[in-house]
Amino acid sequence: MAKILITGGSGFLGKKLAMKLKKENEVLLGSRNNGLNQIAFEETGCRTIPLDVSNIESLKDACSAFEPEIIIHAAATKYVDVSEVQPLECIDVNIIGSQNVARVAIDRQVKTVIGISTDKASPPISSIYGMSKGIMERMFCSLDYSHETNFSCVRFGNVAWSTGSVFPIWKRMMENNGHIKSTGSNMKRFIFSVDDAADLVIRNINNIGLTKGKILSQKMKASKMINFLEYWKDLHGTEWTPIDQRIGESQNEIMIGESELKNTKEIIIDSKEHFLTSFRESFEDHLLESFNTENAEEHTKSEIGELIKLGI
Repeated sequence: MAKILITGGSGFLGKKLAMKLKKENEVLLGSRNNGLNQIAFEETGCRTIPLDVSNIESLKDACSAFEPEIIIHAAATKYVDVSEVQPLECIDVNIIGSQNVARVAIDRQVKTVIGISTDKASPPISSIYGMSKGIMERMFCSLDYSHETNFSCVRFGNVAWSTGSVFPIWKRMMENNGHIKSTGSNMKRFIFSVDDAADLVIRNINNIGLTKGKILSQKMKASKMINFLEYWKDLHGTEWTPIDQRIGESQNEIMIGESELKNTKEIIIDSKEHFLTSFRESFEDHLLESFNTENAEEHTKSEIGELIKLGI
């Protein structure tokens, strides 16, 4: 049994991780929102603690009280458009907060730290949010080589029904107005379930001897948002209309960028296809082309339905 601290523990992914990990581990959920902490406790049964990663003293207090062996760093300012107009908040949480996690983990001799990253951190980076996560990736992977603490990251796309994502927004629009407005019907996105996201994090922890100092990504499926909109329309009879896209949004997403090809190879873990990216080594069997939403396998109609129905 390991002692696991999850930063951003009251969030959508944090709570799912807690539910999966608590059977065999002692889990502490940390969040700077005390109200959400109470909700997280009620939903998971796991201990919670006030925790603000942008304040290093807060992290020291949490680690002193709990003495974790593993930290899953899920706390983040994750909205692209908000980060473009409030960059200081994004930097405080995503960069300084990650730096604080790393410093405290090294000082407290935490065994393993897993950083939660995003496909928006893949080159070429087009947003402040993506840059902040890219810095976290580089920081964690570099620190692994100079300290006893094992550092690694997972990189993935959108998580269906996560807080602030399109599905709960569409649901609120449908319930309030009977109509959906979409900023990007022709945008194509990597999307999987929160179960898939949590399982990827757990696979990284279980295979840290292989993934330490590296980024583990899953070979995700992708689809145009119009496919989800049309399924939603058929399911609920709800019409939709396009509106202007938000600042920082892009038509397609990249999981593995062109400049990362020589540093990335495909691997199989638990019968699932993954990418392993190392900033410090080149692989003989490296990728030959970028992996992005344009060349990724698309969701089937039934898979689109399964993702939509998860939150309804």
